[in-house]
Amino acid sequence: MIRHALPEDARQLVKVMQQVERESPYMLYEAGEREISAENMEKRIRALTEQENSIILLAETDGQLAGYLFAIGGSSRKSAHTASVVIGVTAAHQGKGLGTRFFEKLEKWAMNIELHRLELTVITENTRAIDLYEKAGFTIEGAKKDALRMDGRFVDEYYMSKLLEG
Repeated sequence: MIRHALPEDARQLVKVMQQVERESPYMLYEAGEREISAENMEKRIRALTEQENSIILLAETDGQLAGYLFAIGGSSRKSAHTASVVIGVTAAHQGKGLGTRFFEKLEKWAMNIELHRLELTVITENTRAIDLYEKAGFTIEGAKKDALRMDGRFVDEYYMSKLLEG
């Protein structure tokens, strides 16, 4: 089930984010690199819930969180029609359609509030994620060379977006 995050989800959401960061080499933050407290996450959930152009979605299976999707809306009048997307799904729940369901729910929400652009970045070698994003209608706009350092080497990122019509 994909649903909106609630303040009381903060503690479990922090645990899932930390788990995804441990399991995936492709997340921006590495395991243990940042401190995320349940209290700060609760504040973030509340703050984003108050912004019309932002949302946090959670995937829940058997009463446990299995993933998350943040869409952070632009903060100026010039960028309010956009949202930047970050998604994470635990390794045990990948390949089971959660990513697809996240993007379906995201698009319905975005269309309902008349967002025009969804955007994200992805490491170019993360082909599984790129396939998911393309399946969801995102296209590659360009590449950022040597954007990140991973395992002692530089890696490129794609800029991807989806324009919503309608």
